[in-house]
Order: sequence, then structure tokens, then C-alpha cells
Amino acid sequence: MRELLKKLTEVYGPSGNEEIIREVIRQEMESFVDEIRIDALGNLIAIRKGSGKKVMLAAHMDQIGFMVTHIDDKGFLRFTRVGGISVRDSIRRRVMFKNGVTGVISYEGDIDDIRDIKFERMYIDIGASGLKEAESMVSIGDVAVYYSAFAENCGRYIGKAMDDRAGCALLIETAKRLQSSPHEIYFVFTVQEEVGVRGATTSAYALNPDIGIAVDVTLTGDTPKSRPMAVKLGGGPAIKVKDASVLAHPKVRNLMVSRAQEAGIPYQMEILESGGTDAGAIHLTREGIPSGVLSIPCRHVHSDSEMVDASDMENGVKLMLRILEGEIEV
Repeated sequence: MRELLKKLTEVYGPSGNEEIIREVIRQEMESFVDEIRIDALGNLIAIRKGSGKKVMLAAHMDQIGFMVTHIDDKGFLRFTRVGGISVRDSIRRRVMFKNGVTGVISYEGDIDDIRDIKFERMYIDIGASGLKEAESMVSIGDVAVYYSAFAENCGRYIGKAMDDRAGCALLIETAKRLQSSPHEIYFVFTVQEEVGVRGATTSAYALNPDIGIAVDVTLTGDTPKSRPMAVKLGGGPAIKVKDASVLAHPKVRNLMVSRAQEAGIPYQMEILESGGTDAGAIHLTREGIPSGVLSIPCRHVHSDSEMVDASDMENGVKLMLRILEGEIEV
């Protein structure tokens, strides 16, 4: 999946601007499903038809970004957050706009203590000589995303937007390898997850599935001085117990655990104390949808250099295949 993940992470697609990444995913999926459609909000829904349970698999296409709110007389850009931007992780980072214009996030004055950084004193420097030149390059409302190269070390992939292009890659690879399934499977690549799981809200309502599984990244507890957490890179995909948006349905969680155990696939149990995924919206749809989450352990989440493990990705695909190939009781 290395080349697929490299391709996906390098594509521009912040929340509300997912059209480019959506087209890339559509091209990857079209030969492996029976139908593809795009709903009114922009979700890509790829359907593999069947007569069993209606299974919704959701991975979000969007990434966090920086929206221009003001351009000053010297050509510097002020911005607001699109999603969970970290102030600490953004200083001196490069960003890129949809049209290819690049810039550097900087700060007014010296930084004596990282804890004292004020968001309103940050700006983007695109090298413009003044207001007129800057306005010829970008406009109010344009959105930039982190700009960094994909890399691999020791079986670990490093790059921007692993959240959640890693989940998208896992679903694409699952669709490519799935030989048969008794179920009707909806591979849903959602929009605007980073600003409030909005795409999952509308798509789940329209599809009304029997079961929902979100695929997203999760934090780890395996770096120096990290907050204690029983998830590490290379330990296998994580099966969510809870996060701030969902208590995973016991039947869905147990299904995932049992299939992993039957196949000898390594897995980890995940409790995330903050944050959420598309499952938070799916499980509250209509009368309620039994939902769970297959998580990909990821270091440095919401930075320009997120890191995932190749074996976790591979074992995540294997586990998803085991889930889809057998009977599902919920």
C-alpha cells in the first residue's frame, strides 16, 4: 500500500474542498465496485451489492487546513483554523494552497516560551511584496494545507494527512482484495469530518445501514513522555472501546475481536480520551446504528509529519476482509 498511501497523502483536500482527492479515490475504486455516486454534500459512496447486511464503512477524505481571513498591506496572510490545527505544530511549517502557492507559517516577534504562543499573532508568508501581489496569488477564503514530503523509515510511513488518508487507503485496498461477501457494502469516503463529522451524518442517514464501521487514525502511547495509552505502532490495528463521541457497540466490538482472534491477526484495544470519528455520527442516525471503529495507530496526529506502521495497515486490511467475508449478527 506504500504507493497508494503516498498518492493519497500528497493530494490537496481540506474540509469543504475535497473534490480533487475525491476524484483520485473514485478512479482507484471504480473497477472494484458495482456503483459509485456522490451525494449532495460531496461524500463518495462506492457500493458493492449483496443480499446480506447493509454494511457502511466510512473513512474521511478531508484534512485540516488554514483559511485566509485577511491580507495586510505588506502581503502577509492572517488565517483561521479549518479543523483541529495545533498552534505548536504549525510555527515555521510550510503550507500549500489549492493553486500551488506555497507559504510559511510564522509569528510576530520572538517566541520565548512555546506555551505563550497566541493564535492571533500567527501569519502566512507567501513571499509577496505587498497587498496587490498577494491578492494576485490568493484570495480571502482560500485554504492552505501542510506541505511536506512522504517518506518511509523502518517500515513506517511518514507524511501529512495520514489522518485520514490512511483510512481511505485501507478501504481502497479492502475493496481491491475482497473476493466475495454476502453483504451489501457501502464504502463511504466522507467529507468535513474534521469540522464536525458532517459527511458521515448525512450519508449514514441516507444509507440507513445495519452496521457501521469507521476507519480512522488514533493516538499512541509509545513515544517518550507520551500520555499512557495501550496503543503502539506495530502492535496491530486498534479496536475502539470508546472515545469522546462514541461507546463502540458491544456486538460490533466483539465481532472485530473474534474475527481477529480466529485469523491470528494482532490487534490492540483502544480507549481514546478525547476526539472522535465518523462513528460518532453514524451510531446516532435514525433509530440508532450499531457502530464501531477500526483504528490505525498514528504518531504526531494533526502535524505535517504523521506516522503509521506498514504492518498495522496490512493487518487492518486483513481484519476488514475477515469481517466482510463472514456472516454478521448485530
